[in-house]
Amino acid sequence: MIVTVTLNPAVDKIYWVDSLRVGRVVEEEFLTRATRSSTSAGGKGVNMSVFLSQLGMENVAMGFIGGFAGHVVARDLRDKGVTTNFVWTRGETRTNAVVLEEGQSRILIFLGEPGPTVDGDDVKRFVRRYRRMLSSASWVVLAGSLPPGVDASLYRDLATMAREAGVKVVLSAGGDALERGLEAGPFIVKPDTREERLLGGKSLATRDAIVAAGRHIVNRGQAEIVIVSHEVTGDVIVSRDAAWEIRSSVPVSDLKNLVGADDAFLAGTLFGLAHGESMESALRFGLAAGMVTAESEGKIRGDRGRIEAKMKQVTVDRIS
Repeated sequence: MIVTVTLNPAVDKIYWVDSLRVGRVVEEEFLTRATRSSTSAGGKGVNMSVFLSQLGMENVAMGFIGGFAGHVVARDLRDKGVTTNFVWTRGETRTNAVVLEEGQSRILIFLGEPGPTVDGDDVKRFVRRYRRMLSSASWVVLAGSLPPGVDASLYRDLATMAREAGVKVVLSAGGDALERGLEAGPFIVKPDTREERLLGGKSLATRDAIVAAGRHIVNRGQAEIVIVSHEVTGDVIVSRDAAWEIRSSVPVSDLKNLVGADDAFLAGTLFGLAHGESMESALRFGLAAGMVTAESEGKIRGDRGRIEAKMKQVTVDRIS
């Protein structure tokens, strides 16, 4: 079983517009009408749980939720067949807004709220539940931002508990949460580079820089595998033994909605590894999963038949 931890989940509200108009002076006021919209449970680990459930993989989604928006998250996940074990907290689960302009859908306008403040008692309740879940888990995913009030060291502590229980850890975060989480030596690290392209204080601006930063992390024993998004249709992977660049030949013009595509990639890779596939095979399945999601207007598409067909458009090249 896989446990996904999304400490700061969200309601994702996506709006499609024909043209986004923005006023430039005080006297201007424009109304942009959405042609359609969608509402769903969101957050990196939550998205991964949805994908895994669509492929029939047993998993449990954990984290903090609260208020009316928290009920929206819980109900949406139940409707999609995801088992949940959230801690209810004071305050209102955050809402993230995404605007997709027709003809420019691959370029996201993303507004993310900070989320509700979580107090120490709620953290203690969560940790008690998390420890119990570890007895049944084979993998744990720690993903996304931390809500206000939660110490940046929590991912490190959760990863340490998992490793002590013999459970492999996937860490997908950014900033201080990532840096502190690396101290526990997770199995897979995928930096969240949406705010800053850094890993271990090193730039991730180019492919060579990614390889150097990844090797720095694995050589220090801070991870077994580092995965970094390099381009919209490609990623770079670094392990102790090798480095690879994985690419898809899907034209960028075919991409309709990138929301959740990166999470589908990581979930697809984890799905392959959990079923005993080689790293190369799991990565090919993962990138194909990300592309299938990105080519769909819906947020997450765990269609195994389409993913396996899409794998023919994925290549994995060893970096010398």
